[in-house]
Amino acid sequence: MAAQKINEAHEHIAKAEKCLKTSLTKWKPDFDSAASEYAKAAVCFKNAKQYDQAKDAYLKEAEYHTENKTAIEQAGMMMKEQKKMPEAIQYIEKACMMYMENGTPDTAAMALDRAGKLIEPINLEKAVDLYQKAAGVFENEDRLRQAVELLGKASRLLVRLKRLDEAAVALQKEKNMYKEIENFPMCFKKTTAQVLIHLHRGDYVAADKCVRESYSLPGYSGSEDCVAMETLLQGYDEQDEDQVYRVCNSPLLKYMDNDVSTADMLLQRNVLPPATIKTFIILFKAIFVCYDSADCYL
Repeated sequence: MAAQKINEAHEHIAKAEKCLKTSLTKWKPDFDSAASEYAKAAVCFKNAKQYDQAKDAYLKEAEYHTENKTAIEQAGMMMKEQKKMPEAIQYIEKACMMYMENGTPDTAAMALDRAGKLIEPINLEKAVDLYQKAAGVFENEDRLRQAVELLGKASRLLVRLKRLDEAAVALQKEKNMYKEIENFPMCFKKTTAQVLIHLHRGDYVAADKCVRESYSLPGYSGSEDCVAMETLLQGYDEQDEDQVYRVCNSPLLKYMDNDVSTADMLLQRNVLPPATIKTFIILFKAIFVCYDSADCYL
């Protein structure tokens, strides 16, 4: 079966090359027909799992059919099949630029999102960049719901990368977007995430400010999120282990996965304000619990 598909692919390539030739009776190459034959060859190579040859055929298709931007993205997917993720992302990003130039920004944003998912398991930094770019495209198109979802993905990865200053900025942007689309319950959750991140950074003032600013959100004052964060801030300020434990062990945070090892590492690096180790392990478990739960905080 594979051999048959490879032979078919070569036949299509031969036809494509014939379309590109000129003669006394044929003065111009037939680029459209050549592109069509290269596209057929690419599919045959792909079905035969000859991904490198399929990639070359897709690039040839794109070369002779400049309006077809998906061919370049498909070339990237052939690199993905070979586990060559950096090369795959390069082709997908190139396709996205062409989508933008062609006036199809939504297609570009969705491709960037797909690229982020592909690279995330091996390169969190690049995934953050791709998600943020995709969010920016959607934001420019006033598609805030799609933009804020992608910002949430980026924020989660920034926390995993321990780029907490950037995570705090991203969270504020998310919160502003949710406020603009009047999704106030998500604003509450983002405030909770902000408080945890700022306390992680050792910035009690910034954490307290987030809660105070959220009082203006309809329904926030007196809500479960509000009371929990007020209680947490009080426990943090007074270094009350039991109070911190009660908040972090509440249903708001309890039933989620967590990452204690990150808290331990930060404690060993002495980047935390003075307090008991037990209190901060409890607190930092809550921080990473928060970002491992897409349903609640992202």
